[in-house]
Amino acid sequence: MAIKSFKRYEKKFLITENQYKELIPKLLVYMDPDKFCKNNNTYSIYNIYYDTENSDVIRHSISKPYYKEKLRLRSYKVPTSQDDKVFLELKKKIKGIVSKRRLSLTLGEAYDFLYNNNRPVVNDYMDKQVLHEIEYYLSKMKVCPTVFISYERNAFFCKDNPDFRVTFDSRVLTRRNHLFLEKGSFGEDVVGDGRYLMEVKILGSIPLWFTTILSELKIYPTHFSKYGNEFMKYCLNNKENNEIGIGAEIC
Repeated sequence: MAIKSFKRYEKKFLITENQYKELIPKLLVYMDPDKFCKNNNTYSIYNIYYDTENSDVIRHSISKPYYKEKLRLRSYKVPTSQDDKVFLELKKKIKGIVSKRRLSLTLGEAYDFLYNNNRPVVNDYMDKQVLHEIEYYLSKMKVCPTVFISYERNAFFCKDNPDFRVTFDSRVLTRRNHLFLEKGSFGEDVVGDGRYLMEVKILGSIPLWFTTILSELKIYPTHFSKYGNEFMKYCLNNKENNEIGIGAEIC
């Protein structure tokens, strides 16, 4: 989880509990669990996404453009100290190819950089490059913390091709208040109980054995963005509230 930069394709699938239970044994013939997912364990991911006051970032993203990018702050545990490690990530997608640039900071450094414009001290060449890209992004996009998204993840790597990875996210909880990683995980589940968001991550082509399994289990690709679906639900709720005289319509 300390990778600083990579590029890949991502395919997404929404599956049921029964499909998940049928799929896992078949995957284990060809894939190994992530080191954090041994014995059917999962690990947690916590994110804060940054957007403009008018939600320009997510509006652009869900319009399916040729190029899009998002800034988020990520951790793999609920921070209890300003010295805990977090990751500031700039995720880009160009014609279907995902590129992620990641900077490892303490929670205090990340907040000081994002909210007080105090540049963290980095010595590694790659860290300097990533920091420069994030600074450029912040110079052209006036963003603020907008959405918290957390989820539980089960992940697998192909035995003969570590570049082929499959992940399953559940309990995808979102909220638009208490936008601090240290507040922990709570909110509305945008995937739904008994469902999983499966993501296939690959640098090249998807193996034939995998497509055969998907066909057998009638699992089909879909378009699903955690932040995108949260935003659409948020817009719908605001529209309904506006109709009964509560709040303001933003979409």
